[in-house]
Amino acid sequence: MPEQIRHDFDKLNRLPPYTLGEVISLMMGARRAGEDIIDLGMGNPDLPTPPHVVEKIAEAARNPRNHRYSASRGIPNLRAAICEWYDRRHGVELDPETEAIAVIGAKEGLSHFVLVTIGPGDVVLCPDPAYPIHQYSVIIAGGDLRHVPITPDSDFIVNLEDAIQRTWPKPKMLIVSYPHNPTTQVVDRGFFERIVEFAHRHDLMVLHDFAYAEVCFDGYKPPSILEVPGAKEVAIEFTSLSKSHSMAGWRVGFACGNREMIHALGRIKSYLDYGIPQSIQIGGIVALRGPQDVVAENSEEYRLRRDALIDGLGQPGEGVWEIEKPLGTMFVWAPIPEAFRSMGSLEFAKQLLLNAKVAVSPGIGFGQAGEGYVRFSLIENRHRIRQAVRGIRRYLRDGPQP
Repeated sequence: MPEQIRHDFDKLNRLPPYTLGEVISLMMGARRAGEDIIDLGMGNPDLPTPPHVVEKIAEAARNPRNHRYSASRGIPNLRAAICEWYDRRHGVELDPETEAIAVIGAKEGLSHFVLVTIGPGDVVLCPDPAYPIHQYSVIIAGGDLRHVPITPDSDFIVNLEDAIQRTWPKPKMLIVSYPHNPTTQVVDRGFFERIVEFAHRHDLMVLHDFAYAEVCFDGYKPPSILEVPGAKEVAIEFTSLSKSHSMAGWRVGFACGNREMIHALGRIKSYLDYGIPQSIQIGGIVALRGPQDVVAENSEEYRLRRDALIDGLGQPGEGVWEIEKPLGTMFVWAPIPEAFRSMGSLEFAKQLLLNAKVAVSPGIGFGQAGEGYVRFSLIENRHRIRQAVRGIRRYLRDGPQP
């Protein structure tokens, strides 16, 4: 046989190894061996899509008119529905023709926007730690990434000012996301006022991933960057129905904001896809315009799971692990207990899986600044979370394993 031709895929070579892959591999091996592993690793929502939305999608799927190619920008009624949501929820007026576009999940929209606007030599500022696609989309596009630390004890805007003073050539884009994955940090409208002012002063595009717009607790309401005067001149914001309406697998998201940015995203999508299947878009309209009880119910369920995990781990006694309660997202970002910190987040995550039978995400998988932390995803019911708490406390009580 002829020798296999070797190909050099430069962009793939620039992507780092998938750190969580080691934990996933261990988890799958343990499950194949018959072990009961509680998966609090990947952020894959387990709550069901509202029945009335599923029924509408099924009804629309049976209509042959919805079997044809759709529009990559999204059908007019879907774009109108998201603009109604912005007006109702954030007091933001948007033109559905020029300031809103449907995307196949926020992840697709954000990564394709970066692909069409960033190239070799372009510098992008991105928080560290961050949701992986925020960083890797820049690498895939051929741009240069500058990490900006996001920590509990520092001011992110001050860190941005420091980064931009040290960066040449001048950055072209800033990517942010609040409520933040993985750290669960939240901000107020004043924060976005500072971001918009920073962007105007430094001539930056701002991408805001607003995936957790409606997953919030204890009276906190996340602001949209588009609420800020002047934001439409510099910003594009990505929202999604994945968490708010438990439609992760249906892939319904939106991009809204600056007209030129929306136009650029529409152009690249017109080359790459025909949009979300039309029956699913119709389901998205029903989700946005129909009863919104499910949004509050989903947030309440995540709050109860948060409390089951954090209150359980923090209960006095052996194996205590005190963690601050987040005000948003479906995650808990937890500093590794002092006695275990020296092993690093990847090894600690492995040990939790092997000894506590609980899978979590190692913080290092989200960037260098994520070292020293692990992320819990609240994707198991409260009974399973309490079971996970018992396993974790036993492991913490017994101490690091050799």
